[in-house]
Formats: sequence, structure tokens, C-alpha cells
Amino acid sequence: MRVACLTFWFYDYTIQMANELARHTEVLLLLPDYRSEEYVESIDPTVKVHIFGYSRYAGRFGPSCYPVLKDIVAAIDDFAPDVVHFQVNNPMLCPLLPMLRKHPLVATFHDIEPHPGEDRLLDAGSLLYRLTLFVSRVMPDRIFVHGKALRETLVKDYHVPERKVHVIPIGEHEVAPFVKFERADLEPDGRRVLFFGRIHRYKGLDCLIRAEPLITREIPDARIVIAGTGEEFSRYEEAMAGRDTFEVYNYRIPYEEGARLFQQASVVALPYLEASQSGVIPTAYGFRRPVVVTDVGSLPEVVDDGVTGYVVPPRDPEALAAAIVRLLKDPGACRRMGERGYAKLKTDMAWSTIARSLLAVYGELASARGKGNVPADEAFADNAPAAGNER
Repeated sequence: MRVACLTFWFYDYTIQMANELARHTEVLLLLPDYRSEEYVESIDPTVKVHIFGYSRYAGRFGPSCYPVLKDIVAAIDDFAPDVVHFQVNNPMLCPLLPMLRKHPLVATFHDIEPHPGEDRLLDAGSLLYRLTLFVSRVMPDRIFVHGKALRETLVKDYHVPERKVHVIPIGEHEVAPFVKFERADLEPDGRRVLFFGRIHRYKGLDCLIRAEPLITREIPDARIVIAGTGEEFSRYEEAMAGRDTFEVYNYRIPYEEGARLFQQASVVALPYLEASQSGVIPTAYGFRRPVVVTDVGSLPEVVDDGVTGYVVPPRDPEALAAAIVRLLKDPGACRRMGERGYAKLKTDMAWSTIARSLLAVYGELASARGKGNVPADEAFADNAPAAGNER
């Protein structure tokens, strides 16, 4: 079997997927030239790589993009794959996917719909994003999502046939680039709570800020570490004004610095108001840190409540603070939960586990296409679930 893996942005995720698949089959990995050099050294030498010239088109979408699309299609056609597996993350997929319909198509959705604040109906970028999501739902023969709740949303709200959607864990996404900078001499520095990643309203940072007085009332020396960038930060600065319990790194965090922050943290908090999944959870597990997450999207599906961390209701500063305080007061529990999170990462969420699911679907598609199976765009109208599809 031959598999072409295409992405415009999820470098680490797609490279790890390609590396694991290359242990079982032939793989062509297609990456954009924008920032790819940061990741090339992590690609397995058995993976065939094609770098396409995307950087000159980044942020622009129109007829001028045709040369890069033509280059991608030519590289894939030359490879003659049994399956093309792409990550849903770029509007160039809108014209590209019809050009690739001669091959069986598989999509991985990391987000199945816009997050709150990203869905402005009259904004051109938002409309293009919605179009990308629509085309990526309709065109593929099969779709992978990172949780049962997300699968249910696609089936019930977007009327995607149940048999078309499969669930895989988010895997060890964004773990290796951080963990390679892990230091043997670093331990949790005091009682520190880490909020890490892109900052946007749906991430619930307001809720963590409101929870801080409840946390420090019980644990006066606790520190809340906020690391990342995104929307305008002044509104959060105003909410934190005069409170020296916060430590803020409001910029894109390099992997080496991120590794230090995870190692120095006692607990990693994800107080999200809405979510699909989050790469912060596997990264926390990679550093053996427990997590406190909210019960939104498929976050609870990768957190064993009371085992690898705690799951609390969203928009509830009291519940969030109580879970964080419970962990900070019990360093032994922090260590045990961190170890169990790491074990979960290396078993349930391991790429070897994910690859088995991917290869099963690839094999089914390749076999069906060889027998003249019904094309995906015709099967899309059939909403009956396939018998025995327990994914």
C-alpha cells in the first residue's frame, strides 16, 4: 500500500503519523516550505518527502495559487498512492480536493467547526474557513476526528454518514518537539499552575483569573503561569491588575522555553469554554503532569477523571479552583496522576495504536476502490451507518 500524507500546517502531527505509517507501508509526505525546515530532522529516512512552495501564497487565495496546487497534484500522481490523507486546515483544500478525486481521500479534522469568536459571518476569512470545512466534509471518502463527541456532532449536526466518520486519539501531538528539551535537573518550581497555548476567549482564561483568589486563599504561595499569545491581551491584564500571583509570557513560546514551563509546573489547566481537542493535554502527559480540564468537546475522552487529572464544569471558577487546590495540596497525587497520564500517552494515545486504525480504513478504501465501490460523493447521500462500525 502507498499513502500520501498532506498538510499545510500541522507539521509535527503529520510527520509523526507519516513516520509510524512508514513502518508498515510506503509513504509520501507533502509539506509546505513555510517553517518546514524546523521539522525536517524529525522525519524518518524511509519517508519520501516533497516540499511544495507555499510561503509565497500564504495569506492569499486565488488564481495565482494554481502553480502550487498543480505541483502538489503532480507529486501525488507520480507517487500513485492508494490513499491520500490530508489534514483539514487550509482554504487551498477547496480547489485542491476536486483535483485529487481520482484517489481515495481521507481527512483528519482537528476542529470540526469554528470556535466562538472565529465565526463572524460577514468576515471574508471566516467565510473561507467555513467553505474549507464544508468541502472537507463532503469530498473525502472517510473522516477521522479526535473523539466520540466530535463524531456525533458531524453525524447529527452536519449530516455526515455515520459509517464515514471514525474516531482516533489525538495522539502524541506536539510532544516530541518539547520533550527533546527536557532537563533532568528541573522539577516543579513551587506550586505552579500552567495555562499554555493560543489565547482566545473560548480558552476560558477569564475563568482561571477569577479562580485565582480562591486558589491563593487556600495556597498563598501558588503561582498562575500564563504562556502564549493570540487575541488582544489588555483585557486579561486589567483583570489581573495588582495581583502578583500571575507570571505572564505573552508571546509565541519556543519549544525549549515551553519545556521548562511544563517541567516547572505542578498542574496544567485547560479551563476552556469550548473545544474539539487540545494538543496541550498530550504535551502535559509527556512531561508527566496532571491536567485539570473542563467538560467540553472531547477533552474528557482523553482525561481519566481522578486518574490522570480532573474534569470540571466549564464557566465554574469555584470547581476549577477546587480541583487545582486539591492537586497542589497533594504533591504525591500530582506525581501519581502525571505518571498515569504518561502511561496513557504511551498506550491508548500512542501512534502505534492510531496507525492500526488508519491502516484498517486505508485497506478498506483501497480494496473497495479496486472493486468499483460507490464514489464518496454518491455515498454521502446515504445516511445509514455501516453495520459493525464501533469506532
